Amino acid sequence: MTQAFYVSPEQLMKDRADFARKGIARGRSVVVLGYEGGIAFATENPSRALHKISEIYDRIAFAAVGKYNEFENLRVAGVRYADMRGYSYDRIDVTARGLANAYAQTLGAVFTTESKPLEVELAVTEVGVTQAEDQIYRLSYDGSVTDEPGHVVMGGDAERLGRIVEEGWRPGLTLAEALTLAVTALGTAEDSSVRPIEPAALEAAVLDRTRTRRAFRRLDGDALASLLTEAG
Repeated sequence: MTQAFYVSPEQLMKDRADFARKGIARGRSVVVLGYEGGIAFATENPSRALHKISEIYDRIAFAAVGKYNEFENLRVAGVRYADMRGYSYDRIDVTARGLANAYAQTLGAVFTTESKPLEVELAVTEVGVTQAEDQIYRLSYDGSVTDEPGHVVMGGDAERLGRIVEEGWRPGLTLAEALTLAVTALGTAEDSSVRPIEPAALEAAVLDRTRTRRAFRRLDGDALASLLTEAG
């Protein structure tokens, strides 16, 4: 009778983490950052149908990088969670924190018990009445959650692009300034050169704090081009 090879738990977890990180690194980065009027999202995505940024509930949105089929299943599950909780209790009981905790449990369970982890990284955001009340949660493939202060970059080049966003971000940015910072970061190469990105090749959206319900709205190419021109 053959004997199964022994793999230590530490090595098994390391292999799973390396596998997930490699899958996420193949995806294009997503930038999420707060501005005076809400929270802005931007990523390179020429597809008009396969979205990486989506609405979850009244004032809650979702952004993801990694394998599309995996994070799309998570998005749908999040919408169902939000709808069920809002129906069973009250709409104000649906929060980004609660949704992030639900996602963390799912991601953590898959990472520790399944043979293959989910190759995804998520951001769950909720726009508040003021910018100080905005919430941005980043969730990793292993279920770990971090509360990000004002901005976050996800994807394969997140560390380098995150430094660019951190240097340029400040509370009180206008929407045009926030989107310009996001697009500049996405187009910055390792040699610090900045390539222009056409608005048609971008997917952008905002959570608008001035709306009482359905705060999420997408920015089409014309609106995005106008805002980028406004910021120079």
